[in-house]
Amino acid sequence: MDLAFTPEEQKFREDIRTWVQENLPADIAHKVRNALRLTRDDMQRWARILGKKGWLGHGWPKEFGGPGWNAVQKHLFEEECALAGAPRVVPFGPVMVAPVIMAFGNKEQQQRFLPGIASGEVWWSQGYSEPGAGSDLASVKTRAERRGDKYIVNGQKTWTTLGQYGEWIFCLVRTSTEGKPQTGISFLLIDMKSPGLSVRPIRLLDGECEVNEVFFDNVEVPAENLIGEENKGWTYAKHLLSHERTNIADVNRSKRELERLKRIARTEGVYDDPRFRDEIAKLEVDVVALEMLVLRVLSAEKSGKNSLDIAGLLKIRGSEIQQRYTELMMLAAGPFSLPFIEEAMEAGWQGDFPGGEAANAPLASNYFNYRKTTIYGGSNEVQRNIVAQTVLG
Repeated sequence: MDLAFTPEEQKFREDIRTWVQENLPADIAHKVRNALRLTRDDMQRWARILGKKGWLGHGWPKEFGGPGWNAVQKHLFEEECALAGAPRVVPFGPVMVAPVIMAFGNKEQQQRFLPGIASGEVWWSQGYSEPGAGSDLASVKTRAERRGDKYIVNGQKTWTTLGQYGEWIFCLVRTSTEGKPQTGISFLLIDMKSPGLSVRPIRLLDGECEVNEVFFDNVEVPAENLIGEENKGWTYAKHLLSHERTNIADVNRSKRELERLKRIARTEGVYDDPRFRDEIAKLEVDVVALEMLVLRVLSAEKSGKNSLDIAGLLKIRGSEIQQRYTELMMLAAGPFSLPFIEEAMEAGWQGDFPGGEAANAPLASNYFNYRKTTIYGGSNEVQRNIVAQTVLG
């Protein structure tokens, strides 16, 4: 295992850093660094900038229009973007469904869907979870019935992140009820403008409508939108989830937010308190440990060895770290983090009372929002069972 970057990799990092500094819009970076609300336009603007450079699909091979970077280069790119204050790439298109289309889609599907994902022009959503099928994803009940050259889809998806912006959605649908639940699932791509498809926002604790319910009422989907074989969707879903859970770890964002925590602590006068410094130190140790775990995976990939099958472990530790830094930010600001003003996410306004810092305005919202991280992408309780069975034996 070699955790030291080569001179070539350091040069690659510097080139990425220079490009991001020159191309990342300052207003977007300001919002990211201060945890203010990002609009659809903000996220789409950065996606198109990356797409124009050919880097939105930074993990893609050259044959599909990507840069063909190795695992270390992808990690360095993600780290430099995060530290510069770039928005996290909305993963559903370039990180999740694109690898499935590359691996299991036919040539026509690849030519049809991948260009719009790579350019950032088409917004994709994920249709996995249902009211009765979250961590137990094999229990999906949304039904797709084959009628000639089309499927008729009926059912409901929930917790669809940013689904209000979606133009296309990839869905797990049940096409058979015979045999084990996993054997009757198919992977379908659906145009969200289709008649009978409706989206209803879900308002969360932080006042935002980040997630949605999606309803399918006799939605007609061309059979050509089926990825791979019918009833083989569970295989494709597992392929996608390995990308999602590694992405959820998001160690680079944690490194950036650790520095933000220190800034808040200094501003609020608690940075020199030994007990609070201990909490920051413990968090920093956890962040470094998570980074080492990620680098172990990268080292294995770089040397051609089998990558460690620890996507679930990365998800567990990454999500817990995210919750911890939002909690410590709240503790650092004390009572000045309590005002819960939805508009403060946009304006950075903290109200008219003594001691209120603009940086404190989003703290309560972030704290409430991040309670979800140990649940989505497969709850941590379920992930621990998976790690125990597949990693520990």
